[in-house]
Amino acid sequence: MTDAPASPVRVRFCPSPTGSPHVGLARTALFNWAFARHHGGTFVFRVEDTDAARDSQESYDTILEVMRWLGFDWDEGPEVGGDFGPYRQSERFDTYAEVADKLLAAGKAYHCYCSQAELDERNEKARAEGRTPGYDGHCRDLGDEARAAYVEEGRRPVVRFRMPDAAITFDDLVRGEITFQSEHVPDYVLVRGNGHPLYTLVNPLDDALMEITHVLRGEDLLSSTPRQIALHAALAEIGVGSGTPPRFGHLPYVMGQGNRKLSKRDPEANLLGYRDQGFLPEGLLNYLALLGWAIAEDRDIFSMEEMVAAFEIDRVNPNPARFDLKKAEAINATHLRALPVEEAARRMVPFLHAAGLVDDPLSREESSLLAAASPLVQERMGNLAESVDMLGFLFVAEDGFALDPADAAKLVETEDGQTVVRAAREALGSLDAWTTESIEAALRSALIEDLGLKPRNAFGAVRVAITGRRISPPLFESMELLGRERSLARLDGAVAA
Repeated sequence: MTDAPASPVRVRFCPSPTGSPHVGLARTALFNWAFARHHGGTFVFRVEDTDAARDSQESYDTILEVMRWLGFDWDEGPEVGGDFGPYRQSERFDTYAEVADKLLAAGKAYHCYCSQAELDERNEKARAEGRTPGYDGHCRDLGDEARAAYVEEGRRPVVRFRMPDAAITFDDLVRGEITFQSEHVPDYVLVRGNGHPLYTLVNPLDDALMEITHVLRGEDLLSSTPRQIALHAALAEIGVGSGTPPRFGHLPYVMGQGNRKLSKRDPEANLLGYRDQGFLPEGLLNYLALLGWAIAEDRDIFSMEEMVAAFEIDRVNPNPARFDLKKAEAINATHLRALPVEEAARRMVPFLHAAGLVDDPLSREESSLLAAASPLVQERMGNLAESVDMLGFLFVAEDGFALDPADAAKLVETEDGQTVVRAAREALGSLDAWTTESIEAALRSALIEDLGLKPRNAFGAVRVAITGRRISPPLFESMELLGRERSLARLDGAVAA
């Protein structure tokens, strides 16, 4: 088990508002949030929106919407504030420019005038000679005369960080000790020639200024860690930050179909898609937690409270995790069935409303009907969106009711189906009491005893005539809820068909 951190934990989740949020993003947020909550620390939500060409307000708004939907509560960040704000990098450019100037003045960074064509040419030569490609330090110790000549040409220099000429070793919280040799980590660009700061500067600088103690992020960012460790040391020398870099832990890749890294363009990666399909946030988070971590070897289902209590970063598996949609659906269904029935009904309302079946808020009649119907379908549903097909027959106006064409053709419109529907209509028409018990007794008598049908074949045509579908809540209970008048009218309509 990981020892408790010596200082208060401060972690950050720092997405870029470029496109739709994806499951890998949510998994990263979840592990940071759980780590902070487990250690009684601070969860910082920071938005890295310095890429004006790709960032959008729509994506920013969507990220906040998804964070709220998933139930993440952040201690500092947008809409909350905090002592280390602002928490959008687009509002921190003056800070980045000031620190870049200090790094230049201290000799920790330098101006580089190399063009992209020159860089490409030298890298190609290095490959041809069997050397490691990467920036070769051409401008590292440039003389005044050479610098003046470049300026005379009108070249706009980038600001490049001066990496130490020594190996960098760190203890990754997930992967153990990792060493990068200096030849594999060349000097890198902090600020573009137009003065625009890059991720390479703003991300570790904000970590230093916001006193982040632990950085839990994707494996794809592992190669940037030695650069950031070196930058943290340089920042400390110019009086920025504590000088102690955060502890780093790199989370495993999430793999999709074909055993390739899951891309944000893959359908199964779309977070909003899961919300719109009716996944519960707690069901989806439970599954995402399993992509690299386990609460126990023989247990897959747990609450977020249980995850927080058990979460230790050293129990994260460094091996790639495969996204299994069927398992995600099964875990979600388990959480749905475990909800109190009143809560399940409440969560169905937005889907029923979006389908035009109910008002929002519900009318008194709709509320009563949903409360009575929810127990009939909750155990049969895998997600909330299925409530539309399962319960739509109860709420749809009669002039909008229709049978599923395929189910009707197979079960109602055949000669045998018509016989069953007519017999059911005749048996039910004479009932004195319209209850589940009396409906069941009448139909069993008419269809099983009189027509000699087997139970599994007796009620299919009636089910389609009443609910419009072959798959529905329990038939007899459904008919009681639908009521005598509407049930008999639907049987009449099915016969007329």
